[in-house]
Amino acid sequence: MTLHDFPRNPGTPLDLDWALGVQANQSAIERRAGQLGTRRSVKKDHQAAWLLRAVTCIDLTTLSGDDTADRVRRLCAKARNPVRRDILDALGMGPITVGAVCVYHDMIETAVQALDGTGIPVAAVSTGFPAGLSPLNLRIAEIEASVAAGAREIDIVISRRHVLSQNWQALYDEMRAFRDACGDAHVKAILATGELGSLRNVARASMICMMAGADFIKTSTGKESVNATLPVSLVMIRAIRDYYDRTGYMVGYKPAGGISKAKDALVYLSMMQEELGRRWLENDLFRFGASSLMGDIERQLDHHVTGAYSAANHHAMG
Repeated sequence: MTLHDFPRNPGTPLDLDWALGVQANQSAIERRAGQLGTRRSVKKDHQAAWLLRAVTCIDLTTLSGDDTADRVRRLCAKARNPVRRDILDALGMGPITVGAVCVYHDMIETAVQALDGTGIPVAAVSTGFPAGLSPLNLRIAEIEASVAAGAREIDIVISRRHVLSQNWQALYDEMRAFRDACGDAHVKAILATGELGSLRNVARASMICMMAGADFIKTSTGKESVNATLPVSLVMIRAIRDYYDRTGYMVGYKPAGGISKAKDALVYLSMMQEELGRRWLENDLFRFGASSLMGDIERQLDHHVTGAYSAANHHAMG
């Protein structure tokens, strides 16, 4: 369940002086990113607790051309019970669920029915995902159709060309139109950071999307050759911190693609706490876009309980 005990980001007027004043010191960012996985670690019960937190922040996702209704139902069953009951019992934990289930538009109805009564939101990828190159009116209509079908979160993709050509007004106007089309559904802006050319572009695109009303900023579609990385994540969450300091509005963060190991999840969680604070460890402000991560986390929790590593097929996704 999400909390949302804070005002939703309404956006601000476009402030190019602010946005273009954003810089990114690549060598300092890479140095800090290199330290994140080496300076601290959590062990034993503390590690198990952090991994359980990570489970609640996962967006279980299926975005394949061969998706079927049965596959989506199986994924939703995993979303409802992501960790085996015997493992949770051994840890003294009650039931937990994941952050959301993310699907293409055609599978929204199936997912909504499968998750009825759980409080788990359905997220839909939209706006010509993953390239974002369909006509603007069709991208907006796709958002509206997904919201009408029951999606409570919409993952949109920005037009990378606006960033690469430095057309910040066009990026702001596009993101504002997407935000308006979402209505009460929360919008995650996917920047496709691996295609933006520089960390400075990532920082500026992050700020523009938040100015236009994004509820979350997200690294990647998962379809690019380079997806979530720690340097990109540092740039984006520091933009979130700057935006919060200037406006008082809290914006969420979602790294997606390339995060498949439990130890990586721990690094991301520690980074969020150190850079943004404890409140950003709740799933209304932080998500992992990484379904394969779920299996490894469950396997590590099983090892914590039993002292032995189980086969991956003991932790099926559905």
